[in-house]
Amino acid sequence: MDGHLLTTRQMASFVADGYLRFDALVPDGLNHRASDEMGRLREERFTGDGLRPPATGTPLEACYPPPSVIGEYLRLPGVQGIIRSLLGPDPTFDHDWTHHIPAGTAEGQHLHTDAIADSDDPTFDIQLFWFPHEVRPGEGGTRFVPGSHLHRVQPSALDRYQHIAGEEQFAGPAGTVLVFHHGLWHAGQPNPGPDDRWMHKVRLNPTQPQVLQWDTADLAELHNDPSDHVFARMQPDSVAHTFRAWHPWHGVTTYRNEQVQRARLWRYLTDDDTYDVDHYLTRLEGRARLVGR
Repeated sequence: MDGHLLTTRQMASFVADGYLRFDALVPDGLNHRASDEMGRLREERFTGDGLRPPATGTPLEACYPPPSVIGEYLRLPGVQGIIRSLLGPDPTFDHDWTHHIPAGTAEGQHLHTDAIADSDDPTFDIQLFWFPHEVRPGEGGTRFVPGSHLHRVQPSALDRYQHIAGEEQFAGPAGTVLVFHHGLWHAGQPNPGPDDRWMHKVRLNPTQPQVLQWDTADLAELHNDPSDHVFARMQPDSVAHTFRAWHPWHGVTTYRNEQVQRARLWRYLTDDDTYDVDHYLTRLEGRARLVGR
């Protein structure tokens, strides 16, 4: 796994945006064999035949033993490095789902999250979306809203929303993997193209604190003294600069609240309860101390 862990820059981007993208991460040999196994997973769910998925709570290392294309994919060093960096050691399987969008499909999903209304607990699950075929623009790629993962809502509260400013729709080469925070808003899209689309999603749970699990070689350089806001503004690749990312759907108040949520999550990931961006979280905590909370 050495050499495959995420960097501090990538972790900061995940905290700010709620996702990471790895183009053509899975080799063609696995991609070409994927749809058959994914199809057998769908048969199990809809007919009781086919390939039975792992049980919820199964240690990831025991999921999809050989011979399994999905198991091979999940054991790729690059995929293992992503999982270890975000979840820590010994994650467990939550659930998976194979999305099959036949050519010419006009219907799509409504916008949703794959989570119940979460508490303020900073821990998070991740979801890996593997696209074994090329997805051209407008041909069935997943739609998602960057930066929405910490803006917590009831899943059904998003049903009626369409065309959100700044939303993206995946298009990219075969073997691309998207990694989502479990709270990111997303939806499967229609497939007007001539080819069927397959995508495998797996959700994984942490079992240990998700603290400093990535390659921290660049942490000291990018983390900065949280009180040194002027320096943070001057360093364009700092964590603080990344956390100031403005997504088009933000209003001013929403934007500042998102900065607070990002700082809280970063405190958990780095075990640094003083970290802040632009003093917002520190100010709130100071007021709370005044009234004894």
